[in-house]
Amino acid sequence: MRNKYAVIFVFIVALVIIEKENNIISRVSDKLTPRQTPHAPLKPNVSAADPLKPTMSSLSSSSCPLTEPSAAFTPPRRRLVHLAEPTRRRRDGGKHILLLAATRTGSSFVGEFFNQQDGTMFYLFEPLWHVERKLSAAAGGTNSSVSAQTYRDVLQQLFLCDFTLLERFIEPPPADHVTAALFRRESSASLCEESVCSPVVKDVFERYHCKERSCGPLNFTLASRSCLRKVHRAIKTVRVRQLESLRPLVEDPRLDVRVIQLVRDPRAVLASRMVAFSYKYKNWKQWQANGEVPVDDEEVKRLKGNCESVRTSAEVGLRRPAWLHRRYMLVRYEDIARYPMQKATEMYRFSGIPFTPQVREWIRKNTQASSEAGGVYSTQKNSSKQVEKWRFTIPFNLAQMVQKVCGPAMKLFGYRFVYNEDMLTNKSYSLLDEKTFHFA
Repeated sequence: MRNKYAVIFVFIVALVIIEKENNIISRVSDKLTPRQTPHAPLKPNVSAADPLKPTMSSLSSSSCPLTEPSAAFTPPRRRLVHLAEPTRRRRDGGKHILLLAATRTGSSFVGEFFNQQDGTMFYLFEPLWHVERKLSAAAGGTNSSVSAQTYRDVLQQLFLCDFTLLERFIEPPPADHVTAALFRRESSASLCEESVCSPVVKDVFERYHCKERSCGPLNFTLASRSCLRKVHRAIKTVRVRQLESLRPLVEDPRLDVRVIQLVRDPRAVLASRMVAFSYKYKNWKQWQANGEVPVDDEEVKRLKGNCESVRTSAEVGLRRPAWLHRRYMLVRYEDIARYPMQKATEMYRFSGIPFTPQVREWIRKNTQASSEAGGVYSTQKNSSKQVEKWRFTIPFNLAQMVQKVCGPAMKLFGYRFVYNEDMLTNKSYSLLDEKTFHFA
């Protein structure tokens, strides 16, 4: 009997304990479970175009209410990729070649070494012509610091196959990215190839039209697409004055820039300019006749400034600073004229681009042209004869003045002085020191 009551007592105690535990669990559950309200659930404020919408929509179906996401929010994976991109160099093998020179240094001829690389090279001939022209017109003369930055920005966009910035400097302004006014379009094979050749438009005059096929005005949209399909890009310019101004361009991780600076004997440059731009060199022609050259004349000062600009740029490159490591090469036009195939091979090796048979064939044909071929702007040269032709067209008094104002540059590049008329015209006397400019 006693055992019977003991079992009943234990049973009752167990029921009391279980009931108390259920009450505790219920109260805790009430605190943890959000109360239902008659209001609609909160939704993220994300526009239809927001790339994060799929992610946020999936979250809105959960039991947790959402607050409005921050506009600066980026998924971790996307943010890491975005931050990593600026520090990464191009890995597709594409090179960006910038040929720097002054006028009448043979840059059009040397530029053809890259223009003839059909299929893989997108080559542009003097795109900065438009920039210089408009900056000079707007300012009544070019501000060197402003122009240097503008040149660099335009070059950067062109290397990225973006023509929109260049379009701002073209007159008349392109309509719907189409222009008939691009300077020397025909000198860039890339702008005259079939994929860029738009239909001919009646009554539209294009001064620099394609020679190999009939093309309408240049469509920059088509040009951009063609550029993006090419592996390598090259630009020839005589507008950039200082190599140092290009440092941000060279350091741009989206690009793989190689700078080739072309120099020529300043006495030969002057002789060539007097023929090609005779209307600008009337003073020099007068001095050629009367024998006296005023040292303080503005023309002479301009010549000195040009020589100093070339020299200081070359000195920056030849010092081989870290930002130009394996990205700068100096080459003399005279060496190219004497040994075109050898120097072309060196330039291609420096650029990291395969030297194709078609380029070799072009060089072979165009360095053996007859003396009657072409004109002052022709790229067809008998290069070994052309290189010293100037010695018989410039009088000693002008050569002497060039030596006086351009002496430091001539010494740096290995050009020998002459001290009388006989030395100037005597071909047995070489005006070149055998000099090697290391670029590795």
